[in-house]
Order: sequence, then structure tokens, then C-alpha cells
Amino acid sequence: MTIHRPLGARLARCAFVAIAACLALATSARAQTYPDRPVHILVGFAAGSGPDVLARAVAAQLGADLGQNFIVENRPGANGTIAAGVVTQAAPDGYTLLYTSDSIAPTPFIYKSLPYDVFKDLSPIATVGVLDGLLMLVNPSSPAHNVKEFIDYAKKNPVFYGSPGIGNGLHLAAALFNKATGLHMEHVPFKGASEVSAALLAGDINVMFVTPPSVLGLVKSGQLRALAFTGSKPFSELPDVPLMKDTVPDYPPVKGWGIFFAPAKTRTALVDKLNAAIRHALTVPAVVNVVQKSGYVPDDRSPAQVAEFFRVQVDEAQKAVQAAGIEPN
Repeated sequence: MTIHRPLGARLARCAFVAIAACLALATSARAQTYPDRPVHILVGFAAGSGPDVLARAVAAQLGADLGQNFIVENRPGANGTIAAGVVTQAAPDGYTLLYTSDSIAPTPFIYKSLPYDVFKDLSPIATVGVLDGLLMLVNPSSPAHNVKEFIDYAKKNPVFYGSPGIGNGLHLAAALFNKATGLHMEHVPFKGASEVSAALLAGDINVMFVTPPSVLGLVKSGQLRALAFTGSKPFSELPDVPLMKDTVPDYPPVKGWGIFFAPAKTRTALVDKLNAAIRHALTVPAVVNVVQKSGYVPDDRSPAQVAEFFRVQVDEAQKAVQAAGIEPN
């Protein structure tokens, strides 16, 4: 039996379909014309830091490819949460983005009152790369020339380690070293990794864990001594530095990474366009050179794969925070 809908209902349905089609076309058109003004990328770390160097390399290529300025703005502090907080409050139009390191992963578990939800308030766009490990550094005046000597020294003497604040990835790396070796090194927090390096150079602290980019020159010139690399294989720029796992087999793998995010509810078409543009940037030799010199392996994940990767990393960070015995503050 054929059911005949009233003319008014049929007209209403046609109007609804037409409106939906127009909205879809408008969304597609906006995505095609994006960006039509400068895009701001907030980085929660100081100029010259590892995340800043990577963000600027990719931003320069995005500007060349998409025909607009991609402006990197540094908003350092609180493990990148200051920059992330600004981005979560920004309009979801693709003109305010976040680039952050793995330091964002433990923040839900080290701050009692984080003003945003890392899953609900941010949309993952693209992963720039994954760093296989961190360097463990001491001052050249240290009596320790390898990890075993450092452990022996730390068992008999007070030892202080520095990091850019409680709960960031570098703090977790040292805290996990404490746990794996049974040491009781004391933590000295600083505002940024460059300040930690300066303190180590001055002899104000005994040791630090750090991503390689900002300290390569200091290590190669002999101003700082690398005792170990926490990755699964030797770091390409410093192939003679021993692996941590060879001396401390119970030390868990500690990696680094960098991800671009947009505010939540950013249109899928814009996220997809940015993802494609970033993935293309990571194939350009000039960008690849910066990424690889920083110790990272350029990445090629879709937005869905980035979201899954991020979720796994946050779960791993929670386990690391708990293993290190860090209480939220």
C-alpha cells in the first residue's frame, strides 16, 4: 500500500534536505578557502626549546604550502598547561592551534584542578614525530663517568636533579630512575629546561634528564657529559652514549613526542586539511632534517590514529606518575 504524505510535510522535508545540503556545501567551501588569515600556534615552552624548534619548522612549511602566516607564540609554564588552556577557550575555527610535547600527558594526574579535559576539550590533528628516549646528563666535574658509577656515588652522597616542574616528562624520567635504582635523589624544579641546563652547567644540581635537541651542542663540546640514553637503540647524533637499559634493566622506556591540537568541536574538514598539510610538511627535506636532528622520527598518522596514540600515551603517563609516587597538587 502506498502512503501519501501531506504536501506540507513533503515540502518541509525537501526544505530540510536543501538546507542540509547548503550547510554541507558551506562547510566544504570554508575548508577549501581556509586559511584566509594568519593562524596562531601556541607553544607552551620557551623559544629555542625542543617543542619550539619543531613547531617553527612545521609552521614555516605550512605557511609556504597554505599561503598564510602560521605564527608561533610561546606561552611557557606549568608543563604547557597555560598554552593548552588558552587554546581550549579559543574559537574552534582552525585559527588558534596548540603544539605541545609529551609533557601534556601526565597533567591530568599531577594537577587537582586542571581547567580543561585533555580528551574532551582538544581535538588531535597530527603527530610530528616520536623521540625514542631521553639523555641522562651530568656536569663534566662529576666523578661519575657511567650510570653504575653515578648510582654508587648517589648511594653515598646527596644528589639533586632538576626538571622544568613537577610531573613533566623529564621529572618523571628522573623519578622513575629513583624507583628503579632505589636511590633518593632530591628534585629541584625550574621554570624551563634551559634553566635546568644552566644549573647543571653551574654545578648547582648533579643530574638531569632531557630531550636531546637543546643540549646536543653542550654534549658534543664537552660542557655536559651524557651517561645514558633511555631509548631502545643508540641516539643517532650521539651513538657512543650507552643505553640505560644495559645498566638498569628495570628502567621503563621513556619517550618523547609532539602533537598539534585544535580546540574541541573544530570541524572535521579543517582537522583533515591541517592533518594532510602537516603530514606533507613532514616529507619536505628541510623539515625532515630539523625533525631528525632533534632525534625524532617523522610521523604519518591520520587524525583518528593520532587520537588513539594520544589516549595510549596519557594512560602510560598515569602509570608512570603512580609508579613514581607523585601526588597531585
